[in-house]
Amino acid sequence: MSADTVVEATGLEAVYGTGDGVGPVDLRIGPGQSVLVLGPSGSGKSTLLRMLHGAVPHAVHAQVDGTVSVAGRSVAGTGIAALADVVGVVAQDPESGVCLPDVLDEVAFPLENLAVDPAAIGPLVRTALERAGAVALAGRATAELSGGELQRVALAAAIAPSPTLLLLDEPTSMLDAAGIDAVRRALDVVRRTTGAAWVLVEHRLDELAGDAGAEALPERWIVLGADGRVRHDVAVGDLTVPMLRDLVGEGCWLPLDLELEALLGRPRGALLPSDHARKQPDSGRDGWVEAHLAGASLAARLLRELGGVAVAPGALPASDVASRPAPHDGPTLRARGLSVVRGPRARRREVLRGVDLELHPGTTTALVGANGSGKSTLLTCLAGLDRPAAGSVHGPRAGLVFQNPEHQLTATTVRQEVAHGLSPDAAPRVERALARFGLTRLADHNPYRLSGGQKRRLSLAAMLVHEHPFLLADEPGFGLDRHASVGVLRALRDAAADGRGVLFSSHDLRAVAGYADRVLVLADGALLADTAPLDLLRDEALLARAGLRPPVLLRRLAHEVRDGRELVEVLRAMDAAALALGVAA
Repeated sequence: MSADTVVEATGLEAVYGTGDGVGPVDLRIGPGQSVLVLGPSGSGKSTLLRMLHGAVPHAVHAQVDGTVSVAGRSVAGTGIAALADVVGVVAQDPESGVCLPDVLDEVAFPLENLAVDPAAIGPLVRTALERAGAVALAGRATAELSGGELQRVALAAAIAPSPTLLLLDEPTSMLDAAGIDAVRRALDVVRRTTGAAWVLVEHRLDELAGDAGAEALPERWIVLGADGRVRHDVAVGDLTVPMLRDLVGEGCWLPLDLELEALLGRPRGALLPSDHARKQPDSGRDGWVEAHLAGASLAARLLRELGGVAVAPGALPASDVASRPAPHDGPTLRARGLSVVRGPRARRREVLRGVDLELHPGTTTALVGANGSGKSTLLTCLAGLDRPAAGSVHGPRAGLVFQNPEHQLTATTVRQEVAHGLSPDAAPRVERALARFGLTRLADHNPYRLSGGQKRRLSLAAMLVHEHPFLLADEPGFGLDRHASVGVLRALRDAAADGRGVLFSSHDLRAVAGYADRVLVLADGALLADTAPLDLLRDEALLARAGLRPPVLLRRLAHEVRDGRELVEVLRAMDAAALALGVAA
């Protein structure tokens, strides 16, 4: 390996006992270079990252062929611990990497393991927390942190030793807008100040790209197919329309500019008139959308350009199920004066305070707010799993899908997990749930050996099949590819149409706008608003107070659509078009 090479992999391939795997992959990465790995859930993205630092096969058994070296060291002959001075890792599940009870100690831990001068550790920890946007978490207990807050701490710990190679497995999956900004800034700082190379696995590309679009993402993209094989290894500037359509067909999320190219089937040059481009040289991404879909309203142009049939005013796309459900008669789930306190006696803090809400059968409600605002705590209280310090919850027992799918796994096979607690005569219902969530071929697999996205689909299938009158889901889109995310949202909507009450938390405002009837907005443990999705998108003051930032598509649509129904039409038409590319493939 030459001095200008950080990673050298040749014919790298891993195959698990189930026959699933990834590769072969040939990969060469130099100092300061960045690589984005993307593909559908279960394609082997996380496994590829784990092979680069030795977790596969040293910690997770698999048959590995080929060779891989990092900073001149053979990963097969070196092992995980001996690479700790050159490799930093942000795992898909931040809880799995947390070792110590205090945030400062957690970030200092890798530095202490590397025998860094004790006098230098404090300043290095503070710098890492600043770069990760986690300074406010210093002094907090790791057990008190939300999933998004843990992700920030994990990022700080990974970058604190200034590694030569940084591996990030969905580092923004649980983050709010401020957290995503922090990840973007941290990666930029790491690249500019340390020359580190980094490999990123990420679904939330539009949010990570920000207003700069695809140009803000890694310059090299490796696309894995559902079979774990490399479909494309390409510079972002060389992506063609057929490639982009292939990516969307495989289930990949794309930044808005590239998604529109894929869905509309034409390159940017064909979509953007040159005279219009000259008039808007500094228009940014909002201007990009406006220019590409100029004339008529943005909503009307999108519906027309997506190739759908003429849509009557107020009608949903023909590719989607009729309309949003009307509330059903039946019992309600109510919270009155709900307050929750966390932490040891010396530093107890109010996580929820005085929350009043009511959930109705037949209605889909979204729960939004910044990291640490109390979303997960509210869901566990409503499910009866968390005892409030004050207030009460009244209504039928609700089913809860945890933010971390592993927290609810109990069985040794996927089929047994879905069937857990059901009578034998529910077997047909179990098989339908397996099929609906794409789990049939995995039915005899161990749930703990699934990918993150597959575990999320399993957790939803296992809870939906029980048919609780109310379903609570904490970040149901976590770790899911484009197709699986749409499938889950449709399943939640269909559950409401069948008369169940649904409440789901999400950082994805596009999912909220397309599939929720109402939105509960939390900030600092208090309920700021109970509103409609379009009203939220149009209320800039409320968005700012709650730490929410809609992507450019929603910002444009919110100011142009006639009403919430038209907004739903456009977003579901885009979802239907993305799924259609998958069917065509």
